Amino acid sequence: MKNSSLATSYLDKARVRLKILRVLMNEAAYSDVIREAQEIVELSLKGMLRQIGIEPPKWHDVGPLILEYQARFPDDVQAQAGKLAEISAWLRKEREFSFYGDSGFIPTEQYSMDDAQRAIHDAGFAVQMAEHTIK
Repeated sequence: MKNSSLATSYLDKARVRLKILRVLMNEAAYSDVIREAQEIVELSLKGMLRQIGIEPPKWHDVGPLILEYQARFPDDVQAQAGKLAEISAWLRKEREFSFYGDSGFIPTEQYSMDDAQRAIHDAGFAVQMAEHTIK
């Protein structure tokens, strides 16, 4: 499979998952919004990397690679590389906590509507940037 075909597949998966966030938000499942948003961002950024010929690593936060190879992206995406890296780092940090929690950290009690709205916005932005990259 060509990198561009796989890149398109990642973008398609991210678009579908983006729709799921509204359902989770309507159920006040804020921690689940965070987790799904992280996966959307990861798919989007890894698709972008594949589109420019970079094999993404098997870890979750590829924001540093977006910065490293930002010159290969379209101009409008290059200008947003820092923001994409910040989004990726934030959601990667929340990935396990939002799903599993920890001693003294109950995900369903810790995340707010504001956190979920931020995650939805950030995931939508990552998909938008992937759409500009993956034609």
